[in-house]
Amino acid sequence: MSDCIKLIGNPFKDETYTSQLESEECREFHQTLPNYSKTPLIELNDLSKRLNIKSFQIKDESKRFNLNAFKSLGASYAMAKIIASKTANDQSNMDYKLFSQYKNIIKEMTFVTATDGNHGRAVAWAAENYGCQARVYLPKDTSQYRVDAIEAHGAHAEVTEVNYDDTVAYAARMADENDWILIQDTSWVDYQEIPKDIMIGYQTIVHELADDKFIWPSHVVMQAGVGSFAASIFDAFCKTNRPKPKFILVEPTGAACYFKSIQAEDGCLHPVKELDTIMAGLSCGIPSILAWDIITKTADYFATCDDAIALKAMRSLSKSTSKDDSIVSGESGAVTTGFIETICSTPEYSDFYTLIGLNESSNVFCISTEGDTNPDLYNQAVNGQ
Repeated sequence: MSDCIKLIGNPFKDETYTSQLESEECREFHQTLPNYSKTPLIELNDLSKRLNIKSFQIKDESKRFNLNAFKSLGASYAMAKIIASKTANDQSNMDYKLFSQYKNIIKEMTFVTATDGNHGRAVAWAAENYGCQARVYLPKDTSQYRVDAIEAHGAHAEVTEVNYDDTVAYAARMADENDWILIQDTSWVDYQEIPKDIMIGYQTIVHELADDKFIWPSHVVMQAGVGSFAASIFDAFCKTNRPKPKFILVEPTGAACYFKSIQAEDGCLHPVKELDTIMAGLSCGIPSILAWDIITKTADYFATCDDAIALKAMRSLSKSTSKDDSIVSGESGAVTTGFIETICSTPEYSDFYTLIGLNESSNVFCISTEGDTNPDLYNQAVNGQ
């Protein structure tokens, strides 16, 4: 068998896990933001038939606030909580429109973050809307398009000479030295409140499903970098009394910090120091400790996928059939679909198909977390340009 996909079970799963993130008010807040609308839920009937499963649903986050990715949900919510605390507003009943009364206070605030691209653009967009300042640091080899997308919202963007994890440390140091507010989508021992609010913000994605003809899933397959997004989605699906789906975490082979840590079976984090993947949004070597705590208790399986899996899925999602809508999904957004497609249609992965319990009655749910956030890579992958 080739090494395109690897799969292991989770020895730390806690069957008694209940939701840790209180997020009932996050969607109410997001609905007060300019140009809010829920993102589409797309059912791929033709694909599910070809894969011999009952249904395959994808929520398309490329439509989120015209920012081409889901990250704005977390950044806008966490930033609003900070602004509310500094303007003596009720953090449990926030309304974007109320912040206009505090322009003189807000304009003096500077938020700083590190990003692979999408989170930084979200922070820049939120700062632009709230009327504050944003400084964004990006890891080496970041595409110029990602930098330009951040600067288009008036933020200062700077590419470092180090990888993502070291850029996070640098941003934290800059925040301390300049009295800026760090708004980071990963957490560590002394930094958890803001990342937790970011995770809560992401759960609006799941709250929106109640408005759609959503088929309750048997399998929820989420991608991970530091893990904050996947953890928030897994947690959200644990809020009801309905049967818990099987949760599967997917990472790039070249940035598989969760897979490496779980495989060690010692309960400790094992960072990946040399990152090597085209999936920029997932190119992270150190798990967020908040996410680690949730994911190790909820995930059933951990998988790694080579870049080729993501590239193939980008192409298949982009080509609409007679029944299925096309989806513009970037490399980090498409990898979960690629994982399901591959193990369902490739005989050499039949053991994985059986292991995770896929069959003709399975209802699979994925989220395409981004659109063509790197247009050059997307066009090359999809059109050979």
